[in-house]
Amino acid sequence: MPAPKTARTIAEILSVKPRSISIADIGAAYYAQKPVYKSLLDASVARLYAFDADEKQASELRTLYPNETIFQHAIADGADHTLYVCPAGMTSLLEPDPEALAFFNSFPEWGKVEKTIPVKTRKLDDIAELPNVDFLKIDIQGTELMALKDGRKKLAQCVAIQIEVSFVTLYKNQPAFGEVDVELRAQGFIPHCFAELKQWSIAPTIRDGDPRVPFRQLLEADLVYVRNVIKVLELSSEQLRKLAVIAHFCYTSPDLVVRCIIELQKRKDAPAGAAQEYLTGLSA
Repeated sequence: MPAPKTARTIAEILSVKPRSISIADIGAAYYAQKPVYKSLLDASVARLYAFDADEKQASELRTLYPNETIFQHAIADGADHTLYVCPAGMTSLLEPDPEALAFFNSFPEWGKVEKTIPVKTRKLDDIAELPNVDFLKIDIQGTELMALKDGRKKLAQCVAIQIEVSFVTLYKNQPAFGEVDVELRAQGFIPHCFAELKQWSIAPTIRDGDPRVPFRQLLEADLVYVRNVIKVLELSSEQLRKLAVIAHFCYTSPDLVVRCIIELQKRKDAPAGAAQEYLTGLSA
């Protein structure tokens, strides 16, 4: 769903400065999908810091985003790890679990390890060139929790996180959704919406001749967390402005936008008619 239009953009209504929103995309490999934050870059309100350990992918990202910062780092806990190289986007610092893979159609083939490579990882908090993150997108095949735990300083002011979580884990020792949720709540976030929910068919039953067509079994999701706006007094006015812009452009969440604007109006950090102007613009 496209972001709703307004006569003035929400960034203009709230006087958000150009390129003031710091985006970190960890596991930013380009597979021809339009990234969720593209509209923020197009509106010139954000800067992108993208991470991908693969040299080819990092090079493609530099071509795609010539004015942004691209890092060729593997983000985790700062330790030495083994990279398990698999086809179909399943390469991970965690070893695929054959028993779990066999539960689903097609995954035994996709999770077959082609080779292993020793990798030195970096902690997010140790990347000096990375400023404090306002918006994090992370998809690193099961090691998201490692990155979160060693990124607490960089994420201290963050207002939104889109993260891949697994309901059924496909790798050995992979944290499941519940563990990730506990960590994010401890860092001050609450779930906002599903950006994507993935189900998959259980082997050996196949629907309509296509193993990609699911029945009911959950597999994973891209889940969006936001800074806990229930405790709105704990958010600075700058955080509220940035959250409103992200909620509008990336997730079409006007109710969240208005919640932020109303608090800014109470603080006299937004024009008195800002919320009404925004809502009127949505229906224009």
